[in-house]
Amino acid sequence: MKKDIFRSGFVGIVGRPNVGKSTLMNHLIGQKIAITSAKPQTTRSQIRTVYTCERGQVIFLDTPGIHKAENKLGEYMDDVAFETLSQVDVILWLVEPTSFSGAGERLIASKLKLAKKPVILVMNKIDTVEKKLVPGYMDMYRKLYPFDEIIPVSALRSVNTDSVLDAIFARLPEGPMYYDEETVTDQTMRAIASEIIREKALRCLKEEVPHGIAVEIQTMKERRRKAGRKPEDQPGDPSSDALDPAGMIWDIEAVIITEKDSHKGIIIGKGGSMLKKIATQARLAIEEMAGEQVNLKVFVKVRKDWRDNAGILRSLGYDPKELSRK
Repeated sequence: MKKDIFRSGFVGIVGRPNVGKSTLMNHLIGQKIAITSAKPQTTRSQIRTVYTCERGQVIFLDTPGIHKAENKLGEYMDDVAFETLSQVDVILWLVEPTSFSGAGERLIASKLKLAKKPVILVMNKIDTVEKKLVPGYMDMYRKLYPFDEIIPVSALRSVNTDSVLDAIFARLPEGPMYYDEETVTDQTMRAIASEIIREKALRCLKEEVPHGIAVEIQTMKERRRKAGRKPEDQPGDPSSDALDPAGMIWDIEAVIITEKDSHKGIIIGKGGSMLKKIATQARLAIEEMAGEQVNLKVFVKVRKDWRDNAGILRSLGYDPKELSRK
């Protein structure tokens, strides 16, 4: 009996801002790694996640939404997205169900033609339009590019997402297991914690502060937490300072960076209420991710025009020179 072929490879997820790339990737791997929000351009760097099953292993590369860059950060984000096309075996192009295609879509199509890789069009958010309209939208995109397959899905509602995995495995080559089967991402906990804080800030601030915020983790240390005082302990009993052999705690200090003094006040809120809300939601999410207690302190700093400052961008990890090394 012929042994089943183990397939593996890299799959790039590209598309315009806010089409649901991170939501789809999180759903396919069965765990939230990439942050999501209703605001466009939430993802700023390439995020790798890993899906492993008996059929093989897929390494997903989620990318920033492709858009007209208005600053150095925007240019970096577009570079990340287009550089990814040369690094993968299969490309997923995510779009929304619409009959409109503009300059952005034509630019992506031209880049795909240069990449010369199998391309699967994933039409996301089909739950937001009448079902009878979807075939017409799919036909419109067929005129734009000769896709290997077009799959209508709703990532948010888990509609037809299994078909995406089937289409990927049908086009991946036979290959090795690149990562241990327990691995779900190559992102460090420090990077994930930073992104969680940024996500909670975006969600809490809603439309009050534009996208000009970043998060920098200044310190992150793990230590064994104290066992704590028991009711029977007497004052001064040294046992109350004993270490808990089963418990660890992460001490994290983070800074939310914003471009304007007025935005700093909004992020902090009256009496520090908004910053406390952001920090509390972030702490709970990081604890859930890490499976350990977290002591999180969050501050706010103003760095004017940081999105156009190459030095600050590099310090935050947005360095175009790093793209070719990934």
